[in-house]
Amino acid sequence: MSTDDFLARFGAAGQRQPDPVAAAQQAMRNPLPKRFYAKAEALERDGLFHVVLDGRTARTPARKPLAVASQAVAEALAEEWQAQQELIDPARMPLTRLVNSALDGVADQGEAVRAEIVRYAGSDALCYRAGEPEALAERQDEIWNPLIAALEERLGGRFMMAQGVVFAEQPQAVLDAVAKRVAAILSPVALAGAHNVMTLTGSTILMLALAEELIDAEAAWSAAHLDEDYQIGIWGQDEEAAERRAIRRREYDAAVLLLTKG
Repeated sequence: MSTDDFLARFGAAGQRQPDPVAAAQQAMRNPLPKRFYAKAEALERDGLFHVVLDGRTARTPARKPLAVASQAVAEALAEEWQAQQELIDPARMPLTRLVNSALDGVADQGEAVRAEIVRYAGSDALCYRAGEPEALAERQDEIWNPLIAALEERLGGRFMMAQGVVFAEQPQAVLDAVAKRVAAILSPVALAGAHNVMTLTGSTILMLALAEELIDAEAAWSAAHLDEDYQIGIWGQDEEAAERRAIRRREYDAAVLLLTKG
C-alpha cells in the first residue's frame, strides 16, 4: 500500500474533528495495512518541513504534501510514523490525523473555525459552577478562579459566572476580546490545535490560557477534568472509562503541540 493509498483510507480531513474515542474505535475496526516504508523523517524542502517516507513526501487525504512550517511538529509527525510497527495503526496517530484536518479543512475554513471557538466562550464550562457538594464547589473556585482572573487581565474584560445549568450571557466586550485573541492564531495548524484543545477540554478559556502561556498542558488537563476527578475520587473509575480518557489524552497532547508549536 502506497503513502497516498494509506492516507486516503485512514486520514481525517475536514473542518471539524470527530470524537477522538469514536474515531479511534472505528479505525481499530478497519483492517490495518502493513507498514510499507523503512524510514520516516522530517526534511526541510521549499521552506517547509516535510514528513518523508523513504525519500517521498507523505500526502494528506486531499493529496496535499504533509508539510508544516514548524520543525518541532514535523519531527513529531515523523516520530509517529516511525513508531508504527508491522501494521500501521491510525488510532495511534492522533497528530497525523489532526494535521491532515488542518491542511485539508481548516486552511480553507479558518474564519468558521475561529467563530466556533468564540461561540464556545459564550457558554464556557469554567463559567458554570456546582452549587453542591460544597467540597466540589470549593475545588472549582480554588482551581478555576485564578485561571480566569489571569486571562481576564490579559483580555481586559470579565466573564459572568453562573451556578448549575442556568445560562449566563457573556458580555459582548469579553467576547470581542476573545475574538481578537483567536484572530491572532494565523497558522491553520495552530488553529486546528486550538479548536481541538477547546473541544477536548470544553473550554475556550483553558485553550487561551494555554496559548497565552498562563498555564501548562498538565494544569489545563487537570482543570478540565476537575469535576470528573472529583467523582472518580468518590466512586472510582472503570476500565472502559479509563481507556476513553487515555485516548482523549493522546488527542489532547497532539492538539497542544499544534497550538503551542504550530
